[in-house]
Amino acid sequence: MDAVSGLAKARRIVVKVGSALLVGQGGQADAHWLHAFAADVARLRARGQQVLVVSSGAVALGRRRLSLPKRTLTMPEKQAAAAAGQSGLMRAWEEAFEPHGAACAQVLLTRDDTETRRRWLNARATVDTLLDLGVIPVINENDTVVTEEIRYGDNDRLAARVAQMIGADVLVLLSDVDGLYTADPRNDPEAQHIPRVARLTPEIEAMAGGANAGAGVGTGGMATKLAAARIASAAGCATVITIGHRPSPLAALEAGERATVIEPSTTPAAAYKAWIAGSLAPAGTLVVDAGAATAVGKGKSLLAAGVKRIEGRFDKGDAVVVVDEQGREIARGLVRYEAEDAARICGLKSDAIEPALGYTAGPMIHADDLALGQLHAAE
Repeated sequence: MDAVSGLAKARRIVVKVGSALLVGQGGQADAHWLHAFAADVARLRARGQQVLVVSSGAVALGRRRLSLPKRTLTMPEKQAAAAAGQSGLMRAWEEAFEPHGAACAQVLLTRDDTETRRRWLNARATVDTLLDLGVIPVINENDTVVTEEIRYGDNDRLAARVAQMIGADVLVLLSDVDGLYTADPRNDPEAQHIPRVARLTPEIEAMAGGANAGAGVGTGGMATKLAAARIASAAGCATVITIGHRPSPLAALEAGERATVIEPSTTPAAAYKAWIAGSLAPAGTLVVDAGAATAVGKGKSLLAAGVKRIEGRFDKGDAVVVVDEQGREIARGLVRYEAEDAARICGLKSDAIEPALGYTAGPMIHADDLALGQLHAAE
């Protein structure tokens, strides 16, 4: 794929905006760049695409607001700056999107939110709901509460995890260079631009770790961008690295401006299904009747009405095995009810779930959260 076709065909796009783009001289939000970028995003939304923004800038804005010294900040100082700057950051985004009739919403994440399964599911549900409501999620690391041990360290990696979490098709990393080179183009006039990377090999990654190490600003560089691209690629998401300083970087991409595209190694749906099928130890079993077994085998959701009984103890979001009444495995999936509630609604039609539990979370397992054709024994 190339950047033009990839961006045009994408259903969901994650764009990472660094502090150097968002915060201008004097430590204030760059309103001119933000308004141009918001128009860029509005153009994509007008043609039916969903866009999420991963935004740095809270610490930089808060630093000015608190008049902190120019030396390297301590962790408590960074946390204080983040707390003071996050409201200003969101105000800048709201003012940029408002002329386009687009609402945005703040989502603050820590590493646990994308690496602990239950929190990952909750975060995904929140972001999915915002997108379905036509809202632009503006995502940042929750620097106010994180420590060195539990932080991402750079928003390139956070953006890749967000892309993985919501099944994005394209991750755009806005940088101060127009992609990956064979050597540092600022020092080597013979350096060759690499427009497309089909697979991230050790040789490609070595280019980033050496000559391109200084490319990029903030806490990241080209090496962190390729590390993020590896995460995105495994999740079925293409990564585009391009210059962000131009007023409308997404329009520039589609006009053919130079960039590096790192292709995905699979599709988002296939990567998610593989994760369910092979990466999670099942916490329980759902025994289903013949009708439900047939429906699940055809790719439909598992309804409570088709579940005969449950085995094991599990929580909402845990992986479970789905078997027929002969004990043959049909699928594995992420269950939407804890074991006690699941047992109470076995055999109930969908409209009877809320009266029985006082709430409903939909089907027992949604089709999107089912991986078919696995023949592993229940663990």
